[in-house]
Amino acid sequence: MTRVLQIRRGSAAQNDNFTGMPGEITMDTDAKTLRVHDGETLGGFTLARANDAATNTGNFDIENVSDEFWANIVAQHAPAPFTVHETTPIQINSRVAGLNYILGDTEKPKFVQCALVCQNAEAGYAVGDEVWAFGVGNHANPIPNCEQNQNGMNLFLLTGCQKYWVRHHDTGVQTEITDENWCILFRVYY
Repeated sequence: MTRVLQIRRGSAAQNDNFTGMPGEITMDTDAKTLRVHDGETLGGFTLARANDAATNTGNFDIENVSDEFWANIVAQHAPAPFTVHETTPIQINSRVAGLNYILGDTEKPKFVQCALVCQNAEAGYAVGDEVWAFGVGNHANPIPNCEQNQNGMNLFLLTGCQKYWVRHHDTGVQTEITDENWCILFRVYY
């Protein structure tokens, strides 16, 4: 049997005088729209309907948003500033089980990313282009492992002797790449 989800609903006046729980959604039966509640704001926040958005161009101009607004948004949603260490590019090699890069640092990173850097034009990319969305064999967007030992922090990218690929710059088609045309770059965030 099919299950039906029914949410609280009421007129615009009833919704205007209601403070819902954090994350609660109610229906405004007059405006035929939804309201999202945060547990504090009387009436919640009305969601725009698709047909309203098409006719309501509004006066919003991103160029005139205050610096204070952006500072508050960043403070609410972004983590504390990072120290970023970028490795020198390393030639990729699909004939080995993985790549290893040793950092002299002893501090454990918060996270590590890797990107391919084009050395010779291939798959629609120009020399120097960085590709952050790539794959190895059947695995998309591989993430390096980190291990601490006497030499410092080791970054391992396990590849299992499989071919690297990127999405072709122009067509979006998954395209195997030539080892000699690409290097890999690690960015380490502390």
